[in-house]
Amino acid sequence: MISFSEALQLVLKHSVDLGEEKVLLNDSVGRVLAEKIYADRDFPPFDRATKDGIAINYKAIEKGLIDFPISDIAAAGNPQKELHNSEYCMEIMTGAVIPKNADTVIMYEHLSIAQGKVRVKETVKKGQNIHQKGGDEMKGATLLKDGVLLSAAEIGVLASVGKSEVLVKKLPKICVISTGDELVDVNEVPQPHQLRKSNTYTLKAILQGEKIIANRLHINDDKEITKKELLKALKRYDVLLLSGGVSKGKYDYLPEVFKEIEVKKIFHKIKQRPGKPFWFGNHESSQTTIFAFPGNPVSTFANYHIYFKPWINKSLGLPSVRISVILDETFNNTTDLTRFIQAKVQIASGKLVVSLIQANGSGDLTSLSKANGFVIFAPNTPYKKGEVVQVIATRRFFK
Repeated sequence: MISFSEALQLVLKHSVDLGEEKVLLNDSVGRVLAEKIYADRDFPPFDRATKDGIAINYKAIEKGLIDFPISDIAAAGNPQKELHNSEYCMEIMTGAVIPKNADTVIMYEHLSIAQGKVRVKETVKKGQNIHQKGGDEMKGATLLKDGVLLSAAEIGVLASVGKSEVLVKKLPKICVISTGDELVDVNEVPQPHQLRKSNTYTLKAILQGEKIIANRLHINDDKEITKKELLKALKRYDVLLLSGGVSKGKYDYLPEVFKEIEVKKIFHKIKQRPGKPFWFGNHESSQTTIFAFPGNPVSTFANYHIYFKPWINKSLGLPSVRISVILDETFNNTTDLTRFIQAKVQIASGKLVVSLIQANGSGDLTSLSKANGFVIFAPNTPYKKGEVVQVIATRRFFK
């Protein structure tokens, strides 16, 4: 068996370049940008008003004028107009082009208007309330770098430069596979010796959060059927995420089948709890990466976040982050295994504090709904209350 840190480094070492593809702008949120985005014109492209009010030539203020006849109205979306007489003003709306011969905007709140004339009631500063052309970015400036995870903010930038299609990193084709005769479909009533399938639904749901729509497959405990189904899957998918079939049981055929179909084993079994029997490898001819997790729900869930999530992040050029939090109780890891304990991170007195969740082993599926992360505890190490520990997040800490 290898250590947790060795296993993680081996997984990351075998990240892959997934390539690139173009997608529609509306489909690009949550994807990783694969191109640099440049300003196709100045931002903003013209001097624009930031307040509703009047546009004037500041020279009139310098002459001592405070009363201005209204000559016209400049509305957002209209071509630029011209203030022909510097002793007049032009009403202007937010977002409108500043008229020629005007250089200052005074908002309505600082004016009084009566009988087509405006009186200025407050001190005026030259150039106020104008968003200058190119004040944000000049034409040709880099607005977004490649490798950015696209959120709503970046979508707005892409739209503003006319990117109706966006070049993004490709996502892998993934199949999540359950194994075992004891599993039945969700809509079936299980016998006392049976369980409903849950792990593949869990994995498929997590992958949806990564913008990956995975396929599901179930394989019963038959060696020849297992071999046949895996050979077909290797031809169709970039990644196989399997649950079950990798422990020491007589019907845990996967390690043996992998060897027979020339899937290279990179490692099998890690000094950790839960998820010790995790099997990791790849099939060189099809370039398929295989994550074979133990079948217990907590083991599958934990190993997804511990290993697959960093792997997909590195393959897409994204960082993987662990959160440092304060432990609110003592914990003594007396084993030689790295422990991953389910926990809930909350804010207490303005700090991130983590509480451990009591669970009934790696088969306790319901405990996953109470946690938002796994605390990492090093082998043979005592931890005190108030000590800083690292958490692998499994969902958002706050709603």
